Amino acid sequence: MTAPVRIVAVNAGLGDPSSTGLLVRRLVDAVTTAFPAGAVDVDIVNLRDLAVDVARSMTTGFAVAGVRDALEAIYRADGLIAATPVFNASYSGLFKSFFDLVEVDRMRDIPVLIAATGGSPRHSMVLDHAMRPLFSYLRAVVLPTGVYAAAEDWAGTTGDTALLTDRIRRAAGELVTAIRGSGSDRPRDPVVSGATGPDRQNDSHRSAEQAGIDNFAKLLGHQA
Repeated sequence: MTAPVRIVAVNAGLGDPSSTGLLVRRLVDAVTTAFPAGAVDVDIVNLRDLAVDVARSMTTGFAVAGVRDALEAIYRADGLIAATPVFNASYSGLFKSFFDLVEVDRMRDIPVLIAATGGSPRHSMVLDHAMRPLFSYLRAVVLPTGVYAAAEDWAGTTGDTALLTDRIRRAAGELVTAIRGSGSDRPRDPVVSGATGPDRQNDSHRSAEQAGIDNFAKLLGHQA
């Protein structure tokens, strides 16, 4: 019997409900409809429920409790959806803290669909200037199409809503193609050398993050 495709979706939305959570749900639905019924196992990780465990993990230097379980699910996943609200021109602190706890070698080659939500369309650059460098550093395979949803994209039946639906379908199709193309070749077991946790990765994460934020800030300055 063929094992189900494993999809993990990380929702960094702080509200319940939230626009980020809604976007995650639509992305998950678009991906799962491409597979036969029962062929996909979906695990949605709501970071708001893990905020205390994320803080404890950061202070102890290794993943604990629910954070440990969420990361193990990601390491075993065939595909990852990662979505965050935009705060101060970048991903949220909770989102960053969670992924600071990743063991880098164990995320290698995982296809990742990146997504974000914010109040203004101008913040869509967070996808390419903050999120893409982060997951590239984590050695994941970041899909070409990221999905950004501004406040106006949720309005009624306007053209913006139609365009958001198109972006969701295109990005979901890319994730499905990547999963089907990778088959079962991606290693499931860790290849870890040396220490793990935020201490080992902090400097490289900061460098990749700062480069993305600097470029993002420059672009915002040009458009002001």
